[in-house]
Amino acid sequence: MLVTSNARRGIAAAVLGNAMEWYDFTVFAIMTPIISKLFFPVDAAIPGSELNAILLTTALFGAGFFMRPVGGVLLGLYGDRRGRKAAMTLGMALMALSILLMTFAPTYRHAGVVAPLVVLIARLLQGFSVGGEFGTSTAFLIEMAPRERTGFFGSWQISGQLMANVLGAAMGMVVTQCFTPAQQAAGAWRIPFAVGLIIVPIALYLRRSVLESEAFLHAARQAAARAQGFAADLKQPGGKYLVGMGMVVASAVSFYVTFGYTVTYAKQVLKLPLMQSFMVQMLAAIVMLIVVPIAGAAADRHDRKNLLLWSLGAYLVTLYPLYSWVTSEPSIGRLLVTQVIAGVFSAFFLGVYCTTLAEMFPVRVRSTSLSIVNNVAVLIFGGFAQFFVTWLLKLTGSPLAPVFYVMIGLSIGFVAVVCMKREPRVAFDAGDAVDAVDPATLRKHGKAP
Repeated sequence: MLVTSNARRGIAAAVLGNAMEWYDFTVFAIMTPIISKLFFPVDAAIPGSELNAILLTTALFGAGFFMRPVGGVLLGLYGDRRGRKAAMTLGMALMALSILLMTFAPTYRHAGVVAPLVVLIARLLQGFSVGGEFGTSTAFLIEMAPRERTGFFGSWQISGQLMANVLGAAMGMVVTQCFTPAQQAAGAWRIPFAVGLIIVPIALYLRRSVLESEAFLHAARQAAARAQGFAADLKQPGGKYLVGMGMVVASAVSFYVTFGYTVTYAKQVLKLPLMQSFMVQMLAAIVMLIVVPIAGAAADRHDRKNLLLWSLGAYLVTLYPLYSWVTSEPSIGRLLVTQVIAGVFSAFFLGVYCTTLAEMFPVRVRSTSLSIVNNVAVLIFGGFAQFFVTWLLKLTGSPLAPVFYVMIGLSIGFVAVVCMKREPRVAFDAGDAVDAVDPATLRKHGKAP
């Protein structure tokens, strides 16, 4: 089946908006070595002061994750009741406000304790917005897809996040390469956030102009004709929630430790140059960006459970040898090889799991279910991952502390996939339900002429 022009606009709206939602998260993570000194003073006379500043900054980073379940549930419910388009647009508007606050946040030198409070507010808004992004945009993407291409379409959810990694790493390179440390502290650190502030209105416009998912309209019509309520529908997946959370744990440790923590790890533990570390981050993300849609296309042709088990298993068994190798003799070359190999296995898993996870849940409650599954798992294993990893590094003194954390998460994901039942693929084809939706519903969601 050919991809309609509305489906193409839908992909652009979901992917660009998703990329910008995650861009701010990515920039904050990779700029931690710079931001930590601006918002939490470092005293050179106090041993461990610099690491303590990073601990406080990563704790601030994690604080935004407390709002993710709240935003996920509320925006997920909004997406299941009012439409994917409405929820995605609202989430994008909240993210714009968060980026605005980060762009103009005063530093500790100028505002004292008010400075980290402003950043905290931005992080909470950011967390609320991102909390609903995965559920609503993933549901929207696969519901816009022809039935035989849901794997490929769903993989673009991850592609949007990787685009954020590439752009964030590129901006980190620009800041570290073009500005001196003094200039960075004086205001150059704001440039990556300002770039996001410029792009966000484009993403917001695209989301406002796209048409609603036909699958949502069809499900809303069916729900109106049934006596069973939304709460009963939400209970229907049962044990699938636990299986889904297990897969999200594997995704979370990959994103927030293996790749999100790369720059901080390279600088603080491996003692490698900051600019080259940003380049490693960017190149690994580019490789993943290429692999993810390939994996999504493979998921439309082959058994998804086998693909998930193969990619997670390979990722798990190669991680420790790779990091042992890079820590034995740290270099940018070794770090790049390690990140690229890990990135290929990680990207293949991510490209398959997104659609697999989404199709575990009925359309009627898909946005809410995905938001619950994603945000509970990410809060536990992703939100404070960088904080715990930094704390473990300080406690144990072992440069391999992050590896053990990731391996635990990958093992949980592997067990979840083993427990996942193989089910027939029942995807919604947008063309199947157009005539089943009444004109009033179409007009409500801006689809009638």
